[in-house]
Amino acid sequence: MNPLSVLRDSLYFFRRHLANIIPLCLPLVVLEALVTQLLYRQLGDQASPAYGMLVSLLFYPLYSAALILYLHTRSNGQDVPRRDLFARAVQLWPQLALLILISSLLIMAGLALFVFPGVWIMINLVFAEYLLVLRGLPVVQAMRESARMTTGHFLRIMLCVLGVLAPIWLIDGLLLMAFPDPAPGMELAMDSLSGFLQLFSTVVLYRLFMLLETQPAQ
Repeated sequence: MNPLSVLRDSLYFFRRHLANIIPLCLPLVVLEALVTQLLYRQLGDQASPAYGMLVSLLFYPLYSAALILYLHTRSNGQDVPRRDLFARAVQLWPQLALLILISSLLIMAGLALFVFPGVWIMINLVFAEYLLVLRGLPVVQAMRESARMTTGHFLRIMLCVLGVLAPIWLIDGLLLMAFPDPAPGMELAMDSLSGFLQLFSTVVLYRLFMLLETQPAQ
């Protein structure tokens, strides 16, 4: 399992299916960014980041589940209508939102303990969403199975995650340098672009998930 091969194959898939992924996910990504922006404008700059997390819990599980289902159906040669993908995503929302909430709290607690524990928790839970959405595992069981699947593959998974996030961080940094005090419309566009680009990580992790699912833990 070569990280470069995983990233290359995932990028090929993402580019090839971009015309379908955009209408599937971008409207909710933009809506999430808009609601977050409006909320913080009402609450002020000193508002807790927890409010943004709550907004994400409303929208992210929907477009994340829809994208995971799309990746799975297309990888199996199926062409499922978007409305069916969203219908299933709505059904999965309560469990997936709970999983994301628990995972986020664990990661934040780990990050507060000298950073590395948070990174370790994040890598151990990267497959939990796929196990819940695609295999129907309950929240806790999905987290445990994800930890089992990642055993022995920490560094390779970490390299794949960094291979996705580093370019996005660079783009975000360049945009902030170019527009240090963006107008509301530009801020919405920047946040939406960043949120959409981060969906590439879902494609990469799905590829890793499919490669590792049948392999025994090391």
